[in-house]
Amino acid sequence: MATAKATTKTKTKAPKTTAGAGTLQLKYVRSVICTPVKHKQVVRGLGFTRLNQVVERPDTPAIRGMVAKVPHLVEIVQN
Repeated sequence: MATAKATTKTKTKAPKTTAGAGTLQLKYVRSVICTPVKHKQVVRGLGFTRLNQVVERPDTPAIRGMVAKVPHLVEIVQN
C-alpha cells in the first residue's frame, strides 16, 4: 500500500520595489464633477480621494492605461 505524500508548492513573493524604482507619481489635478461615471471609477481606482493629491503607483501597463483614460484629470508628476 503506497502512502500519498502531500506536496505543497510555495509561491515566491515578488520583492517589494523601493521608492523610485518602477513607480509613477501621479497627481489629481481636476475634479471629476460632471464627468462620466467611468472616469470617476478610474480616478477612484488609482487611489485618489482629494484634489491635488499625489500618489505613487507601480509603473505597469494597467496603471498607464488607467492614466491614459483620464489624462485631463490626472498628470504624471515624475517617472
